[in-house]
Amino acid sequence: MGAVAVGATVFYGSEHSRRQIQEVSEAFEHAHELGMATILWAYLRNPAFKTADKDYHVSADLTGQANHLAVTINADIVKQKMAENNRGYNAIKFGKTSPKVYSELTTDHPIDLVRYQVANCYMGRVGMINSGGESGKDDLHQAVRTAVINKRAGGMGLISGRKAFQKPMQDGVALLNAIQDVYLDKAVTVA
Repeated sequence: MGAVAVGATVFYGSEHSRRQIQEVSEAFEHAHELGMATILWAYLRNPAFKTADKDYHVSADLTGQANHLAVTINADIVKQKMAENNRGYNAIKFGKTSPKVYSELTTDHPIDLVRYQVANCYMGRVGMINSGGESGKDDLHQAVRTAVINKRAGGMGLISGRKAFQKPMQDGVALLNAIQDVYLDKAVTVA
């Protein structure tokens, strides 16, 4: 087929996540034996990760753990939703972490939240790309904002298929060009 990479998704926290981790781990091992790259969508999926006031599916600490598990099963690139909040462990009362995660390792600033996700990818040795999110009203602004945050946090890219491909061709191309401009701009550096 000429493929050079294998992609998969693990929904961490789902009832099937244990099976998914095992199957993907075996598939990635085989892909590496064949000289192929591996990309993992490391998403959280569990109704318990959502409270009345916040969605912790985008929590830096919980998505950071998913990223760590992704690189542990040999993902070469991890795709993750951009972190929007933190303190998921405390809110959902599942798992344990040190209070220093919140007081010394990260802040509530968007760049720091994403930096924590990158840090959980073996301190950025495994590349992390953020999801561009759903298509909406202010897609160009949101895509550029996400690209700047990802780049300044040490991430390596952004996927924005829905934002770009659910639009007229001219608007989609303009959006993709704006994202490329962020990554090509030497003035936008790691914060």
